[in-house]
Amino acid sequence: MAEKNLASFDSAEPAESHFLAILSRMKYIERWSLMRSSRPENLSEHSLEVALIAHMLCVIGNVRFGRELDAERAALVALYHDASEIITGDLPTPVKYHDGTIRDAYKAVERSAEERLLGSLPADLRPSLEDVLWPAEDAGEDEAYLRRLVKAADKISALIKCVEEARSGNTEFASAEASCRAAVDEMASELPEVADFLREFLPSYGATLDELL
Repeated sequence: MAEKNLASFDSAEPAESHFLAILSRMKYIERWSLMRSSRPENLSEHSLEVALIAHMLCVIGNVRFGRELDAERAALVALYHDASEIITGDLPTPVKYHDGTIRDAYKAVERSAEERLLGSLPADLRPSLEDVLWPAEDAGEDEAYLRRLVKAADKISALIKCVEEARSGNTEFASAEASCRAAVDEMASELPEVADFLREFLPSYGATLDELL
């Protein structure tokens, strides 16, 4: 009987998972939805940019400031940092942070969306992705610092969008640029990796191809 049950288990087809198909729809989520953009930006583009910046911030931290950060993990955390917006959509920052009630309610909705997304994974794979979306309480100082850099990368990406819009002649993002720049400058005062990035990498954004090459 045991042999029969084992054979039956081995031949069973694995359940279908929609996880990656859902993630692939990040390209349909438009950011800055209340703003007039010279070029639309989708969530997939933003997530890739945040991953690249977060990875570089960790590399800077390791090479220049003696840290032992997992740069590849930072890139992965960044890739998933807004995954819940596939379900919730991108709520504009002025709305999301208008007051504590809205902010807390949105965080609860965001958590529910992440749980729903994880629920589309096979059960044996979920812990690996839970660890990316939700750090363990005892994750340690390096993990906490890594996630601060991912958050900084997210804000830097927003600033880059504002800079590029300004270079295209669009004044719609002037106020957003001032707000983003103030937030990033504050982060740079606490995170030397951010300060180095702003000095060495940020000035090139918005330049023409001829200027870059």
